[in-house]
Amino acid sequence: MSTRRTFIKQASLATTGLMITNKNWFKPKPLIGLQLYTVRAEIQKDLEATIAKVAEIGYNSVELFGYNKGSFFGKTPEAFSSILKKNHLKTPSGHYMMLNFLTKGDEDDLKKTVADAATMGHDYLVIPFLLDNMRTSLDDYKKLAEKLNIAAVEAKKAGLKLVYHNHNFEFKDWGEGKTGFDVFVKETDPALVGFEMDIYWVTRAGLDPIEMIRKHPGRIKLWHVKDMSAKESASFSTNGEQYFTEVGSGIINYKEIFKYKKESGMDYFFVEQDQTKIPVYESITKSYNYIKKFIEV
Repeated sequence: MSTRRTFIKQASLATTGLMITNKNWFKPKPLIGLQLYTVRAEIQKDLEATIAKVAEIGYNSVELFGYNKGSFFGKTPEAFSSILKKNHLKTPSGHYMMLNFLTKGDEDDLKKTVADAATMGHDYLVIPFLLDNMRTSLDDYKKLAEKLNIAAVEAKKAGLKLVYHNHNFEFKDWGEGKTGFDVFVKETDPALVGFEMDIYWVTRAGLDPIEMIRKHPGRIKLWHVKDMSAKESASFSTNGEQYFTEVGSGIINYKEIFKYKKESGMDYFFVEQDQTKIPVYESITKSYNYIKKFIEV
């Protein structure tokens, strides 16, 4: 009996040691996401093949775009969700314009959008863009901030959190250093409304992403990750061309920025490239490989 007890004790200690040594066995695999807008042209040709290719490259989450009148690229939320699950892709967030709500106060538009976003299983519902005629003054931003608060309350009922995605126009100085982004920060409920920081566009606006995080700790819940070429650093516009480039190929120091993910409050990030100068699958593979190799996510 003592031999048996000794064996059990030794086996137990060995197992405990093995568990401690290999504690990462039980650590969830980090998500490396792609905003599907990057592969929009491919989606138009073959939605399912594009989704499969994104997963094959190694991405394990995607951020959606393309929602229109209750469907994504002609697929119901249920059907689209099934395609993503088939390819083992999570979808923590999606972009939803909600123009009728934001411009006309259409509550049905808001409720339908929130319901479909919840069906997709998101954590976050993202307001991705403002049309030119929606942002003609600081007063416009103030009215929109009210709408964001209302939308955030509705989103919370469905278990979602609302965030706003920046470009660079939100940082326009309307006088005395006041910007639309400042209005959104000050006049939205910090407990309900967060932000998706597009790091390229913050840099494009002449701002420092790390300083942005330090200034608004805990509120920047999502990141868009794309790089800016060295040529862009010398001139923000050459014949109107915008110089996006693959992560790790430009001037944005992502190794340093990712050190501030906790202070940011960042839950998820997504590679996105508005335009690519190399074939798009080659582009997103290059960004994925850099993040996988060099960034502690």
